[in-house]
Amino acid sequence: MNKRYLGIGAGLAAAAMVLSACTPPGGDGGGDGEGEGGGEGGSSVLNVGWNEAFRSMNTETTNGNAVANAIVTYLMNENFKYYDDNLELQDGNLGTVEQVSEDPLQVKYTFADDATWSDGTPVDAADIVLHWAAKSQKYNTESAEDVAEDRDDEGEVTEQDEGSVFFDSASPGSALIEEFPEISEDGSEVTFTYSRPFADWEIELGLGADGIGLPAHIVAKQALGEEDPAAAKQAVLDAFEGEDSEALSEIANTWNTGFNFTSMPEDEDLLVHTGPYKMTDFAEGQYLTLEADENYTGPTEVGVDQVTYRINGDPMASVQAVENGEMDLIQPQSTSDVLSAAEELEGVTVETEDGATYEHVDLMFDNGGPFDPESYGGDEETAKLVRQAFLKTVPREQIIDTLITPLNPEAQIRNSYTMVAGSPMYDGIVEANGMEEQYPGADVEGAAELLEEAGVDSPTVRFLYDDTNSRREQQFTLIQEQAEEAGFDIVNEGDVNWGSRMGDGTYDASLFGWQSTTTGVTESDANFRTDQQNNFGGFSNEEVDGLYDELQVETDPAQQEEILAEVEAILVEEAFGVTLFQHPELTIYSDRVQNVSSTTVSPTMFWNYWDWQVS
Repeated sequence: MNKRYLGIGAGLAAAAMVLSACTPPGGDGGGDGEGEGGGEGGSSVLNVGWNEAFRSMNTETTNGNAVANAIVTYLMNENFKYYDDNLELQDGNLGTVEQVSEDPLQVKYTFADDATWSDGTPVDAADIVLHWAAKSQKYNTESAEDVAEDRDDEGEVTEQDEGSVFFDSASPGSALIEEFPEISEDGSEVTFTYSRPFADWEIELGLGADGIGLPAHIVAKQALGEEDPAAAKQAVLDAFEGEDSEALSEIANTWNTGFNFTSMPEDEDLLVHTGPYKMTDFAEGQYLTLEADENYTGPTEVGVDQVTYRINGDPMASVQAVENGEMDLIQPQSTSDVLSAAEELEGVTVETEDGATYEHVDLMFDNGGPFDPESYGGDEETAKLVRQAFLKTVPREQIIDTLITPLNPEAQIRNSYTMVAGSPMYDGIVEANGMEEQYPGADVEGAAELLEEAGVDSPTVRFLYDDTNSRREQQFTLIQEQAEEAGFDIVNEGDVNWGSRMGDGTYDASLFGWQSTTTGVTESDANFRTDQQNNFGGFSNEEVDGLYDELQVETDPAQQEEILAEVEAILVEEAFGVTLFQHPELTIYSDRVQNVSSTTVSPTMFWNYWDWQVS
């Protein structure tokens, strides 16, 4: 067994779904003959384990925005840009991105000559226009609040009425592109004009697993019944340029849910892709198989003929599968038992890393609970004192020492809402935001004094978390003990379906994790701006909103850091919540696999799949 401790590494989704294991085609990955790795006349096979099932080809929707989807779409599609394991932005094979004007900001996308969908249709303007328009919210006639009641139990937006348009996505950058873009005659060049400067213009469209998004000609075929690819693409462009609400309503409905599936679809159009791998098999809740596409004509050369990703939410079972030769490469959520079991394996490398996901506690501001000013007749100061008191009780250091350090000796408390330790802006922001001083952890006496100052006796706090996750259960217990000692009454709202309850007002505090998808400075906008997609607690602050307006147009890194430091200082003072730690992650792989690497943004260990080799 080889063991390595790394500082920064792969990230997982915050909570794993418990799914049954199964042995898919490809066998144990170690024998001879067809379907096994390496032998003469055979094909190379890599069996990868993951903790959650794929469910959508569209990673831009609320339902589709998950690492389990991104790792598949990343292998199936080319992109304009991607991150390497040092978080450095690299050029993809789909084409080029360049700033052609600074004032106004204009960004031109030029598609490579060999950029082609797997059905032979060129990748061009219609595809990137659909990608931009869906994220911009420019064409929506319904708001997210309007359709909130129309979501099903899985969070999917149900079909909207004829003429109603709602694309289930949002991006501050795309929203700054208010005009229909300039398109070259052959559709290979598209120039977008921003209404004002935007710091993250280089990664707004065509990044990583999101790539270019869905194939516009297939969307139009499904939505509008247009069979001819060229005519279908033109129909998409005409619908957006002409703001045809009837056509856009159908396009939006297809874009929102038409590419969601949990087993191998009968309609092969849903599997049209731009990259070197194609989906060939998908058994619900068990495994998904990708094979090198013999018709792919792009420049990406892959070293593995078949990648089968097995779905298993039990990390110990995944380690056992590696030992049995049923899995070659896994990235399970780390616990001391999992790490110990992995370290005992022979012929296996174990990498212990800080991941992309960070743990945090957030509070509710608008649900009539103990942290809402309305509970005190609109008294903002009283509510803030109660929030500050509760956050002072969170035993941050104890949580790290008890649960995380045994897994990663280099683990440390995270003291920033927006930056990971080791990133260029982290130290400066931490020095300025005051979190470490305001909420050092387990300050029971200080919390009790704040409750007394607020004149609030034994406030009840309903605490939401995933009670099927043992580490979260332990964190809750530690938090509960300290908070009750300070005078709070803590109600255990542990729920396996915690995710579907986010923002519904039935709880007062929550414990979960966020995973980064980019290094963009504007990424946190969705978490802290008023009414944004990830602002589940109803936090609203005009100064923070204004600072994010400034951040969007600021291109100087020093000024970006200063703005984010101001945002974080407000979040600390207003007691938005408190950060805890980067998730300790494990990458475990058999010695038969070469060139495994990982990065701290989605799609984690899949980022350099073209380098994989199996012996």
